[in-house]
Amino acid sequence: MAAKVSFNNNQRVFYPSLKKAVEEYFTSNGLKKSGNWKLYSKALVLFPLAFGIYFFVLFGTYSAFTGIALSVLMGLTLVSIAFNIMHDACHGSYSSKKWVNDLMSHSMNALGSNSFIWKVKHNVVHHTYTNVDGIDDDIAKSPVLRLCPTQVWKPAHRFQHIYMFLVYGLSTILWLFLTDYIKYFNKKVVITEMKMSTWDHVVFWSGKLLYWFFYAVIPIYFIGWQPWLAGFLIVHLVMGITLAVVFQLAHVVEKTEFESADEAPKMLDREWAAHELRTTANFAPDNKWISWFVGGLNYQVEHHLFPRISHVHYPALSRIVREQCEKFGLPYHYYPTMLEAIASHVRVMKALGKKEARLEAGKIAA
Repeated sequence: MAAKVSFNNNQRVFYPSLKKAVEEYFTSNGLKKSGNWKLYSKALVLFPLAFGIYFFVLFGTYSAFTGIALSVLMGLTLVSIAFNIMHDACHGSYSSKKWVNDLMSHSMNALGSNSFIWKVKHNVVHHTYTNVDGIDDDIAKSPVLRLCPTQVWKPAHRFQHIYMFLVYGLSTILWLFLTDYIKYFNKKVVITEMKMSTWDHVVFWSGKLLYWFFYAVIPIYFIGWQPWLAGFLIVHLVMGITLAVVFQLAHVVEKTEFESADEAPKMLDREWAAHELRTTANFAPDNKWISWFVGGLNYQVEHHLFPRISHVHYPALSRIVREQCEKFGLPYHYYPTMLEAIASHVRVMKALGKKEARLEAGKIAA
C-alpha cells in the first residue's frame, strides 16, 4: 500500500501572500465568496431545461432523430448541472448557507452517483494529493488507462490515445454499476478511509433506488425499454465524455507534473499550494461560453487554490494569482484554447502508451 505524501508547509511564503491579496479583493469590493446572481441564474436555466426535456421525452410526440437530439441535450444539461451547481455546492461555495449547499450537493445523487463519496474522492483526496499516483483516484484508472508513468504498462496502452474517449464515455455508467459500490463496501477511496454516518448510508441507498425509479422504471413504462435504453446510453456517453475531458484537461496535459507515493513516507520539498500550481492547468480562460457551461472549471488553477470560493469569482481571481506567481517565480499553466488543451492531453496519453515512459523532475519523458 502506498504511503501518505506530505508537503513542506513549514516554509510557506507563496500561499499566505496570495490569500492576503485575495482577501483584500473581496473586502475592498464588498463581495461574498459564495455564489451570486450569475450562479443562481444558471440554476434557473438548467433545472427547468432538464425537467422540460424529461417530461417531453415521456409524453411528447417526436421522431427518432429528435429523440437522439434530446438525449444529447439532456446529457449536456445534466453535466452542466454537475459543473455549475453540484460542484460548487459540494465544495460549500454555492451559497453562504450550509443547508443550501447540502441540498444542492444532492444533485450529484440525481446524476447517478453519491455526494458523500464525491466529497471524499474529490474534495479531500484529489484536492490534497493532485496527480500523486497511489493516492489520487482521478488518475487511478489502471490497467485500462495509464495516466502516470509510475503505473504498470500494458500492451493495450499503446492505443489508449485512440480508445480513451470510449472509456471516458463509460465513466458515469461505471458510477451506477461498479465504482461507487467498490468505494462504498471497501470504505475507502484508493487508500483514504471513508467514515459514513447512518444518514450517509440512507442517502446512498435511497439515492440509488430513486435514480433507477426516475431514470429507468418510469421511462420504460411510458416509452418502452428499447427507446429508453438508446436514450439512456446516449445521455451517459455525453455526460461521461464531457466530464472526463474537462477534468483531464486540468491535470493530464504536457505542462503539468506528477508524483508517486512510494513505499516510504515521503515529503515533497514544496508547500501544498506550489504543488497545486505544478500539477494543474487552465484552458480557454477567455472563452466565456465555455466558462459558463463548465462552471468555471476551465480556471482549475484558481479552483484548486481556493476550492471554497465560488467559480463565478475565478476570472477576477486569475489576475491576482498570475501576479503572485510571477512575484514568487512559480508556474501558472494554461492553454489559450480548449482544442490546444485536448491536443496536449492526446499527446500525453500517447506518450504514456509507450512502455519506456518515465518521470523526470515530475514531467513525463518517453
